[in-house]
Amino acid sequence: MAAPKKSAAQAAGNGSRSSSPPEFTREQDIQALRDMLLIRRFEEKAGQLYGMGAIGGFCHLYIGQEAIVVGMQMALKEGDQVITGYRDHGHMLACGMDAKGVMAELTGRRGGYSKGKGGSMHMFSKEKHFYGGHGIVGAQVSLGTGLAFANRYRGNDNVSLAYFGDGASNQGQVYESFNMAELWKLPVIYIIENNRYAMGTSVTRSSAQTDFSKRGVSFNIPGEQVDGMDVRAVKAAGDKAVKWCREGNGPFILEMQTYRYRGHSMSDPAKYRTREEVDKVRHDSDPIEQVRTRLLANKVTEDELKKIDAEVREIVNAAADFAQHDPEPDVSELYTDIYR
Repeated sequence: MAAPKKSAAQAAGNGSRSSSPPEFTREQDIQALRDMLLIRRFEEKAGQLYGMGAIGGFCHLYIGQEAIVVGMQMALKEGDQVITGYRDHGHMLACGMDAKGVMAELTGRRGGYSKGKGGSMHMFSKEKHFYGGHGIVGAQVSLGTGLAFANRYRGNDNVSLAYFGDGASNQGQVYESFNMAELWKLPVIYIIENNRYAMGTSVTRSSAQTDFSKRGVSFNIPGEQVDGMDVRAVKAAGDKAVKWCREGNGPFILEMQTYRYRGHSMSDPAKYRTREEVDKVRHDSDPIEQVRTRLLANKVTEDELKKIDAEVREIVNAAADFAQHDPEPDVSELYTDIYR
């Protein structure tokens, strides 16, 4: 008797753990370091400006999770799209959006990507194929599925990346999107950034299935768990998922196991976890330190690494200066970009 045919999910290894990542070249490590440092230094500066009162409203920092978006961007080509939730500054920078424009939006200035009207959670760049941070939990998943539908309808080979967290994974619209995406074989990668605590509740207390790579099993969507603190592992998983989508096989789920060092937002004291836990992750798994260690072992000097950091800090400081001195939007902007 012939063996039963494997499903698409089984063939792709649904719920599997990614294998040891391939080594980066020296140049890839340097680029990854530079891109991750830009995100971290930008977020550190944003945190400072928030504490000074220069940034109002909500502000969700990406510190600790930098390897995910940097690694995934390394797997993409021009035309691929990105959409995410409200922890979005890192995604914008990784997509190539200008640090000055992002920081100016945080401070509500005219030169911001949404003309100072969107703030931290609501800016986008059509030019960079970044379709927004979104303040409604899980809303971007349906929209990212729609981007993939547009790609399929137009007959191009672009792939849509929809980022969301472990908390958003329990939203009903996520599963409606999964069903539609698999039914129509849409080229969308669902990237679950599992930083363990959602808004402050451990995944073990809020999720019956804590292996988020298996969330697509009933829809026959393949999934994979990835070390989201290792940019090499992220890039390798991204390459696999992008290839799957470009070949017309439908959606793919990547669970990025990661950790945020700060609270859910700037107003969160994060008392639901211990300082020792955070320090241990920083010491053992920090995505930037992993790359620094590899570069030092690859004969890159400490001075060269300090130069990269200095260049990044200069970009961030210039962005902060611009964001604090750029004019505020004119009152007439209240009446633009709205439905009448």
